[in-house]
Amino acid sequence: MSNHSVIAVPKVQINHVGKVFAGAPAGTPPALQDINLSISDNEFVTLVGASGCGKSTLLRILAGLEHHSSGEVLCNGQAITGPGADRAMVFQHYSLYPWLTVMENIKFSRLLRIKRENLTSSDVEAASGRADALLNLIGLAKVAHAYPSQLSGGMQQRVAIARALMGRPQVLLMDEPFGALDAQTREVMHDLILHIHRIEKTTIVFVTHDVDEAIYLGQRVVLMAPRPGRVDRIQLVPLPTRRRQDMKHSAAFRELRAEILASIRESSGMATDLDLLEKLSQQSEAI
Repeated sequence: MSNHSVIAVPKVQINHVGKVFAGAPAGTPPALQDINLSISDNEFVTLVGASGCGKSTLLRILAGLEHHSSGEVLCNGQAITGPGADRAMVFQHYSLYPWLTVMENIKFSRLLRIKRENLTSSDVEAASGRADALLNLIGLAKVAHAYPSQLSGGMQQRVAIARALMGRPQVLLMDEPFGALDAQTREVMHDLILHIHRIEKTTIVFVTHDVDEAIYLGQRVVLMAPRPGRVDRIQLVPLPTRRRQDMKHSAAFRELRAEILASIRESSGMATDLDLLEKLSQQSEAI
């Protein structure tokens, strides 16, 4: 019997990735510099950092919507050179087709594929079954025939998530998808996406500027720093797999939030700016 163990290939592998935007003025720091990150199958990783740290740019590179200037990006060991069915992206803005119903929006990309590839009626039935299952999963079966204008923001984002999951992507990329929602709706969406992650077993890479959101959702939090955009540190989240909203009030959660916020302020220069503002405030009071 062989003693050699099988080494699992990471779902996503980022090696020494850099990004310089064409036409950037001379002396402009790279948008990304020497990014290294390995993401496992069925892992939930969150990216957080100050504005300008390149987290959305990195996500777009993973989606194949941007090309990196150096290094390599792999999904299942294969180089990412453009968009692919193995990856799906959810944006902050829902981008639903207003003239299509909820069900039609969810099935849209699959129906395009069926028409393009001349698939059989059984493929159409399978697509309908998948759409029904996703509607039940996101809790919108009762509004399957409603139009986007008839839905709340949270409901519209649920539809966008279901549409992204329609093709069973192996990697779900989410770019601040709950940023436009109110606090209460965000909490509901947090628990929903964690539920979807357990059921679908999809690898999720989630960009946010909200530290609480990054900790609550992520198994690991990747802290990025700006000028140039880079990985400052990677923090394992010491919370149980099954998350509950009351965990946000625990000492462990509060300590981790304070630690991450301090790191973001220091790496982005905000700590220095806050010190300067404090000194200016003291000087103005003395006048």
